[in-house]
Amino acid sequence: MIRSIASLVILLGIVAQGVRAQEDSLPYRHQESIVYSEIHGTGLICDIFVPKDSPNGLGLIDLVSGAWHSDRGKLHDHMLAQVYTTFCSRGYTVFAMRPGSVSKYAGDELLENVKTAIRYVKSVSNDYNVDPERLGMMGASAGGHLTLLASVTAEDGDTEAKDSLKRHDTRVKAIAVFFPPTDFLDWGGAKPNFDGAIGQLLFAGGVEGRSDEEIEGQARALSPLHRIGEGDLPPYLLIHGDADPMVPLQQSEVFVEAVKAQGGDAELIVKPDGAHPWPTIHEEVAVMADWFDERL
Repeated sequence: MIRSIASLVILLGIVAQGVRAQEDSLPYRHQESIVYSEIHGTGLICDIFVPKDSPNGLGLIDLVSGAWHSDRGKLHDHMLAQVYTTFCSRGYTVFAMRPGSVSKYAGDELLENVKTAIRYVKSVSNDYNVDPERLGMMGASAGGHLTLLASVTAEDGDTEAKDSLKRHDTRVKAIAVFFPPTDFLDWGGAKPNFDGAIGQLLFAGGVEGRSDEEIEGQARALSPLHRIGEGDLPPYLLIHGDADPMVPLQQSEVFVEAVKAQGGDAELIVKPDGAHPWPTIHEEVAVMADWFDERL
């Protein structure tokens, strides 16, 4: 019995050493589960990844959301895609912001949560030696949608606001996203399915009982494509697979075309045979990092 306990203690010690060695090999220090705001009595959470070596003074907001859910599993997906390893190894401080999920918030509230996230990052930028005027922002799928929507509806700060976060604006310098929904009125030549996550995004509880006019109006309001032209636009990079079974490539194509039509700067990289996502997406994360290096 004593020998078995001793063996277990030794085994646990070896495992702990392995975990510490793995953590030591990472290019960042990971700050977990920081509450960046409170809404309806619940906290909005973020994780912050701080580079261990040679910080470059640049901050990147990574909007963590998939199918408009932002549980910790989505954060793990971004880890697997090497988002934090890639950017922190280049000196970026990465703020992984989780704006909530459609099980709790509809699209209008999620958008406000995203803008609160941007304001929070600006409010703590000095604490992390990050330039608030040189922030980048990225997201994938639903996170890409919310990133684009926040960018085309950016707001000024109110210097006299009682809420100190509201004193900060919600503009960022450059935006790059993967396979984002951008138009809920035309989903690859058809109407989207409003019975699932998109319907929950439009209205709390979904579209049941809503008129066609209500659905169309809210679909337009939450479509980044149809909000372009409301303010100045940052430069954009969109990366999208041409075999995406969930979000049509058309969604990125029309957004890039519309930004260019407004005189803006937008680029689309099409991943041949890319799905949603694809196994080698870490390679495109590195491409995205190169682009941010140039833009920021």
